[in-house]
Amino acid sequence: MDPLSLSSRIAASGLHAQETRLRIVSENLANAQSTGDTPGADPYRRKTVSFASYLDNATGASRVKVQRLGFDNSDFVVNFDPSHPAADEKGMVKMPNVNPLIELADMRETNRSYEANLQTIKQTRELVTLTLGLLRNN
Repeated sequence: MDPLSLSSRIAASGLHAQETRLRIVSENLANAQSTGDTPGADPYRRKTVSFASYLDNATGASRVKVQRLGFDNSDFVVNFDPSHPAADEKGMVKMPNVNPLIELADMRETNRSYEANLQTIKQTRELVTLTLGLLRNN
Protein backbone atom coordinates (compact mmCIF):
# COMPACT_ATOMS: atom_id res chain seq x y z
CA MET A 1 0.00 0.00 0.00
CA ASP A 2 1.32 3.42 -0.88
CA PRO A 3 2.23 5.80 1.98
CA LEU A 4 -0.30 8.44 0.95
CA SER A 5 -3.22 6.04 1.04
CA LEU A 6 -1.95 4.65 4.32
CA SER A 7 -1.81 8.08 5.98
CA SER A 8 -5.39 8.74 4.83
CA ARG A 9 -6.59 5.46 6.31
CA ILE A 10 -4.88 6.16 9.62
CA ALA A 11 -6.39 9.65 9.75
CA ALA A 12 -9.81 8.27 8.80
CA SER A 13 -9.70 5.88 11.74
CA GLY A 14 -8.97 8.87 13.97
CA LEU A 15 -11.89 10.79 12.44
CA HIS A 16 -14.24 7.89 13.15
CA ALA A 17 -13.04 7.56 16.75
CA GLN A 18 -13.43 11.30 17.40
CA GLU A 19 -16.88 11.29 15.79
CA THR A 20 -17.97 8.67 18.31
CA ARG A 21 -16.40 10.64 21.16
CA LEU A 22 -18.21 13.82 20.09
CA ARG A 23 -21.52 11.94 19.99
CA ILE A 24 -20.98 10.69 23.55
CA VAL A 25 -19.99 14.15 24.82
CA SER A 26 -23.11 15.60 23.15
CA GLU A 27 -25.32 12.99 24.81
CA ASN A 28 -23.77 13.79 28.17
CA LEU A 29 -24.35 17.53 27.75
CA ALA A 30 -27.90 17.00 26.54
CA ASN A 31 -28.70 14.92 29.62
CA ALA A 32 -26.82 16.98 32.21
CA GLN A 33 -30.10 17.76 33.99
CA SER A 34 -32.00 14.51 33.28
CA THR A 35 -33.25 13.13 36.57
CA GLY A 36 -35.13 9.92 37.26
CA ASP A 37 -38.86 9.67 36.53
CA THR A 38 -39.89 8.50 39.97
CA PRO A 39 -38.90 9.48 43.51
CA GLY A 40 -35.45 8.12 44.37
CA ALA A 41 -34.83 6.85 40.83
CA ASP A 42 -31.34 7.10 39.38
CA PRO A 43 -30.76 9.92 36.89
CA TYR A 44 -28.81 9.82 33.65
CA ARG A 45 -25.34 8.34 34.16
CA ARG A 46 -22.46 9.93 32.27
CA LYS A 47 -21.21 7.85 29.35
CA THR A 48 -17.53 7.33 28.56
CA VAL A 49 -15.59 6.18 25.53
CA SER A 50 -12.28 4.29 25.51
CA PHE A 51 -9.94 4.05 22.54
CA ALA A 52 -7.47 1.37 21.61
CA SER A 53 -4.63 1.22 19.17
CA TYR A 54 -4.54 -1.81 16.92
CA LEU A 55 -2.24 -3.09 14.24
CA ASP A 56 -3.78 -3.23 10.78
CA ASN A 57 -2.35 -6.48 9.45
CA ALA A 58 -2.94 -5.51 5.82
CA THR A 59 -0.86 -2.34 6.07
CA GLY A 60 1.31 -2.90 9.13
CA ALA A 61 0.20 0.47 10.48
CA SER A 62 -1.14 1.27 13.90
CA ARG A 63 -4.69 2.64 13.83
CA VAL A 64 -7.20 3.72 16.45
CA LYS A 65 -10.65 2.35 17.18
CA VAL A 66 -13.32 2.71 19.83
CA GLN A 67 -12.55 -0.04 22.30
CA ARG A 68 -15.48 0.35 24.64
CA LEU A 69 -18.43 2.55 25.47
CA GLY A 70 -19.01 2.60 29.20
CA PHE A 71 -20.41 4.54 32.11
CA ASP A 72 -18.82 6.80 34.70
CA ASN A 73 -19.45 5.12 38.04
CA SER A 74 -18.82 8.23 40.11
CA ASP A 75 -21.48 9.27 42.62
CA PHE A 76 -24.53 11.25 41.60
CA VAL A 77 -24.90 14.79 42.86
CA VAL A 78 -27.73 15.09 45.38
CA ASN A 79 -29.72 18.32 45.66
CA PHE A 80 -32.46 19.34 48.07
CA ASP A 81 -35.61 20.11 46.07
CA PRO A 82 -38.77 18.73 47.71
CA SER A 83 -40.98 20.06 44.89
CA HIS A 84 -39.17 18.04 42.21
CA PRO A 85 -41.08 14.99 40.90
CA ALA A 86 -38.01 12.77 41.44
CA ALA A 87 -37.47 13.89 45.07
CA ASP A 88 -37.37 11.13 47.66
CA GLU A 89 -39.18 11.28 51.02
CA LYS A 90 -36.43 13.58 52.38
CA GLY A 91 -36.77 15.99 49.45
CA MET A 92 -33.45 14.93 47.91
CA VAL A 93 -33.09 14.59 44.13
CA LYS A 94 -30.31 12.62 42.48
CA MET A 95 -28.76 14.61 39.66
CA PRO A 96 -26.60 13.22 36.83
CA ASN A 97 -22.87 12.84 37.40
CA VAL A 98 -22.21 15.06 34.37
CA ASN A 99 -19.96 18.08 34.83
CA PRO A 100 -20.59 20.43 31.90
CA LEU A 101 -17.11 21.98 32.23
CA ILE A 102 -15.46 18.58 31.80
CA GLU A 103 -17.72 17.79 28.86
CA LEU A 104 -16.91 21.11 27.19
CA ALA A 105 -13.18 20.50 27.68
CA ASP A 106 -13.61 17.01 26.16
CA MET A 107 -15.56 18.54 23.29
CA ARG A 108 -12.79 21.05 22.60
CA GLU A 109 -10.11 18.33 22.67
CA THR A 110 -12.23 16.14 20.41
CA ASN A 111 -12.73 18.98 17.97
CA ARG A 112 -8.99 19.65 17.81
CA SER A 113 -8.19 15.98 17.26
CA TYR A 114 -10.84 15.77 14.56
CA GLU A 115 -9.41 18.84 12.83
CA ALA A 116 -5.87 17.44 13.00
CA ASN A 117 -6.98 14.19 11.34
CA LEU A 118 -8.95 16.10 8.74
CA GLN A 119 -5.92 18.28 8.00
CA THR A 120 -3.83 15.14 7.49
CA ILE A 121 -6.29 13.92 4.87
CA LYS A 122 -6.32 17.32 3.14
CA GLN A 123 -2.53 17.46 3.02
CA THR A 124 -2.38 13.92 1.68
CA ARG A 125 -4.74 14.89 -1.13
CA GLU A 126 -2.60 17.94 -1.90
CA LEU A 127 0.53 15.78 -2.09
CA VAL A 128 -1.19 13.36 -4.46
CA THR A 129 -2.35 16.26 -6.65
CA LEU A 130 1.14 17.79 -6.70
CA THR A 131 2.72 14.44 -7.53
CA LEU A 132 0.28 13.84 -10.38
CA GLY A 133 0.98 17.34 -11.69
CA LEU A 134 4.71 16.66 -11.68
CA LEU A 135 4.23 13.36 -13.49
CA ARG A 136 2.07 15.03 -16.17
CA ASN A 137 4.69 17.70 -16.82
CA ASN A 138 7.45 15.15 -17.43
